[in-house]
Amino acid sequence: MLRRQGTNLPGGRLTGATWKHWILSMARSLPPGLQESCVVAGVEKVDIGFPYYRTSRIKEVKERKQLVKENRKNAELERASRLRTLKLSLDHVQEIWEKTSGPFHIKKMAEHYGVFRDLFPMAHFLPQVPLRICYSQDTSAQVYYGNRLTPTEAASVPQISFEAEEGSLWTLMLTCPDEHLLDNEAEYVHWLVGNIPGGAVQAGEELCHYLPPFPPRGTGFHRYVYVLFKQEGRIDFQEDARPTPCYSLADRSFKTIDFYRKHQDDMTPAGVAFFQSQWDESVTNTFHTTLNMREPVFEFSRPPVYHPPQVKFPHRQPLRYLDRYRDGKEHSYGIY
Repeated sequence: MLRRQGTNLPGGRLTGATWKHWILSMARSLPPGLQESCVVAGVEKVDIGFPYYRTSRIKEVKERKQLVKENRKNAELERASRLRTLKLSLDHVQEIWEKTSGPFHIKKMAEHYGVFRDLFPMAHFLPQVPLRICYSQDTSAQVYYGNRLTPTEAASVPQISFEAEEGSLWTLMLTCPDEHLLDNEAEYVHWLVGNIPGGAVQAGEELCHYLPPFPPRGTGFHRYVYVLFKQEGRIDFQEDARPTPCYSLADRSFKTIDFYRKHQDDMTPAGVAFFQSQWDESVTNTFHTTLNMREPVFEFSRPPVYHPPQVKFPHRQPLRYLDRYRDGKEHSYGIY
């Protein structure tokens, strides 16, 4: 807990700017471990993403009014609306959403699920490149922003697409900040592909092959996060490559923040998508067959119920009050 010791200002008070500067200085002086885990009021997180250039509000309103004016003159559109036969293209609606308020909504959802907090401590970014990730031929097993998929549905490599300029290079990773068995601050990388030309993920350099989700039994839902980075140029990922095949969890231990700090001059986060998954029968097969290890099973041990010290004359308490402090299974109610 940070406590103000004193100031040179009249009345011992700090102005808003001075107080904010003092808090920022104190936060930066903390050790890395405390800096990442300590939440200090007033500390601004660093934006590590691309700048967002929003179109003029006046221009948007003008275009919207013009569109409404044209639609009102359209007799066929008016008739379809009146007869309730008007159909809208959901793909077109999705496209408009992705170009307008979509990035801000995605960022809020990522903040709600603690994605930035656990992958990029003290940092954030605006996901401006939409990711389309699907584990099936249809849209029944598609990755959105916190939806639930079973490990069986996510057992194989998904189909991924995103808009990219010709000649651009990208890095795609799938990581889980919740399932590490030994270190709560570490992750397991499930997939890592670098130097992706354009949007062709299959043509990229696979640094770590795909491993299905394996949330252990009894640990609830785990977050599986896809992060897309845009590269400034070709990167030598020789030190980040894992052996092929890589079925050792020690080799898959990973920290997104360390990976980003290592290549922060050559890449910028541009997109994010994530899903949640919990244990099913396929996880047992992953542990026994793929990872060649015993499956860990967890259960929640509830702490004993706390009762305040017993008083001699409990005021306005029911007769069951005595059962809290009675040894054995005998109850006080029903016997008097």
